[in-house]
Amino acid sequence: MESIREIYKIGQGPSSSHTMGPAKAARRFLDSTPEAMNFRVFLYGSLAATGKGHLTDVAIQEIFSNKSIEICWEPETFLPKHPNALKFEAFDEKMELIKSWTVYSVGGGAIIDDFTELETRDVYELNKLDDILDWCHENGKQLWEFVEDHEGPEIWDFLAEVWKVMDNAIARGLKKEGTLPGGLMLPRKSSSFNMKAQNFSGPFKKRSKLFAYALAVSEENASGGLIVAAPTCGACGVMPAVLKHFKKTYEVDLQQIYKALATAGLIGNLVKHNASISGADVGCQGEVGTACAMASAAANQLMGGTINQIEYAAEMGIEHHLGLTCDPVAGLVQIPCIERNAFAAERALAHNTYALMSDGRHRISFDQVVETMYKTGKNLSNDYKETSKAGLALFTALPKC
Repeated sequence: MESIREIYKIGQGPSSSHTMGPAKAARRFLDSTPEAMNFRVFLYGSLAATGKGHLTDVAIQEIFSNKSIEICWEPETFLPKHPNALKFEAFDEKMELIKSWTVYSVGGGAIIDDFTELETRDVYELNKLDDILDWCHENGKQLWEFVEDHEGPEIWDFLAEVWKVMDNAIARGLKKEGTLPGGLMLPRKSSSFNMKAQNFSGPFKKRSKLFAYALAVSEENASGGLIVAAPTCGACGVMPAVLKHFKKTYEVDLQQIYKALATAGLIGNLVKHNASISGADVGCQGEVGTACAMASAAANQLMGGTINQIEYAAEMGIEHHLGLTCDPVAGLVQIPCIERNAFAAERALAHNTYALMSDGRHRISFDQVVETMYKTGKNLSNDYKETSKAGLALFTALPKC
């Protein structure tokens, strides 16, 4: 299993699979064909179906800014390896083909091709949470210590940068007003939520602030701002909101925030390795569901939960999002994505409380629910997996917000 660095990708929104991944692939192909004069790229499946709304073409064109590039959209063509597929072609000045490359954007900004399954080397020899829990019990260590043992002490500098970007995204988002780009004319809500929260007290104020934090980051993502995919851009508001809530409410220090990020990253890594974090592959359960599991685990650790209680909290994060479809209106990472981030953050706090009230024992393990999520996602119709062909995406004529 690869490094948790692959779960936390710092970059511009609005989509890790539709902008970050294709841009990375475009740069790699361009660098490999310096002699080419003209290029063509085919976008297949989900990349073509919602690529306009996700700015896939813009991301690719920026890489080929000084070259001639033709983009061909084939939303009805699904390659067998993954729904997010691209094929690049490079031509000489006589328009004779020099090179072609088929690549897949598999979620979280990661790309693979037909020959290379992983971009990075394996860091973890264990890839099931039950086995990792056994290791922790045998060695008397916490989940974050398991991460440190395998990633090395330098992981803390990386996670410090991750939190800095998350925190800055909250700060920027809370200050901005107006409408989001993309044509839906969706107004930003984080600033007004934050202002209204000042008029409340007690639990209502804390919950209102939590919503504001999640909205702030998700709105920054929707407008192409700098965020951390955690594990994806579409689910980037959940983890920052929960961590900010604990920092403000319980005054946890930065070292505890970093340790919570380590544990949450491990949870996201396990889902990515054993199932999928791609909405085009398994629906939104793989994106917001995974983000909720990560945040649930982080919250439980910050409240002093045992490793078994952390596992239980993470399991609930996936379980209570099973079957969640990916049906973005107009192909934009706005409706229902932004709102889902806010409610997933709230659910994470509930999962934490529920797990803390238990002794950590429960019937369905995290590993089992991840397997179930993957099977559920594979059984979903492609119409409900980031193609904007069904569900909420059919309602393009929206009432006033």
